[in-house]
Amino acid sequence: MSSSSSIKRKSRVLARQYHVALRRYLKQGAAASLKPAVRLGHQAVVLELETLDLALIHEQAMIAQALPIGASTARDRIIKRAKTFFAGVILPMEATHRTALEANTHLSRLNQALNLRTLALAASNRQLKKEIARRQVVEETLRQNERHTSWLLEQSRRLQEQLRLLSHRILSVQEEERKRISRELHDVIAQMLTGINVRLTTLKIEAASNTKGLSQKISRTQRLVERSVDIVHRFARELRPAVLDDLGLIPALQSFMKSFTKETGIRVSLTAFTGVEKLSSAKCTVLYRVAHEALTNVARHAQASRVEASIRRLPKAVCMDISDNGKGFDLKRVLFVGRCKRLGLLGIRERVEMVGGKFTVESVPGKGTTIHAQIPFNNGAKEHTHP
Repeated sequence: MSSSSSIKRKSRVLARQYHVALRRYLKQGAAASLKPAVRLGHQAVVLELETLDLALIHEQAMIAQALPIGASTARDRIIKRAKTFFAGVILPMEATHRTALEANTHLSRLNQALNLRTLALAASNRQLKKEIARRQVVEETLRQNERHTSWLLEQSRRLQEQLRLLSHRILSVQEEERKRISRELHDVIAQMLTGINVRLTTLKIEAASNTKGLSQKISRTQRLVERSVDIVHRFARELRPAVLDDLGLIPALQSFMKSFTKETGIRVSLTAFTGVEKLSSAKCTVLYRVAHEALTNVARHAQASRVEASIRRLPKAVCMDISDNGKGFDLKRVLFVGRCKRLGLLGIRERVEMVGGKFTVESVPGKGTTIHAQIPFNNGAKEHTHP
């Protein structure tokens, strides 16, 4: 038997019990108790009947009880007392409904609290995601900063190593240059001056006794003096050429290149624009030193027969190019290996960068070398003048 059929059967049993209890209640009069009505109400709750179901059962019982009575006064009294009985029947159901309502109210409050808690949790999750994203960005920034710092430290270490090697090399070159100048002064100038002194003494003695051949001896002594003067002038030019200050950059370069060709046999050609003389004294000196050091390196290492030098004007700078047809060299080994002996190139780069310029080298083994020194104009109108 299905559960629906069982409930209907129990409802019919409850309806018969209701008829009997109502009839007994009405017969007992004012002394009647409502306990039977309350028990019926509990049974209806157990059977899960609704108030409407009980109202239908009550209506059928009332028809059976009140319809046979003809007097309206008696009928009204029965209907009134039957209402009291029905109120007793539905009393347990109302209590159950109140409990259900209270439970529903409590459940609604719990649901509201749960919804608020869910919203707060969702907001917390969003905030947490934002915080995680922010921390990820911060961590990535820190990692990038750490890598950049490591790179800077490595660059600093390399620069310190290069500076240390450069300092050692500079001291060594200075000492070698002092030795050379000392040797030249001692072996050449001192000996010449001693020879001149001896000859002057001899001339003094011979002039007192015999004047024969005196003119020839004086001429030889003059030649010694001239050689001494030439050597002193050469020392002075190597230290700081006076023509650079007196006549300008181009005459100083022409004079140096002429002497260079005479001493080495290497032909040198120079093309320049006269406006380069508008540069400041410091920048002209840098260009002169670049050419001097470049040609010195050519004579020492390049095994070249020809050098072409040019000074050309760029929109905002002066560019000096010096190319030779020598044997060239390995740029990486010479310029980027820490223990390289080529101090000249490092010196050129330092001089050019000291005045805000740029220095580059192009060289291929067997195909010669070209250096480029680019020096910017000053802000003054003098250096912006066109050639």
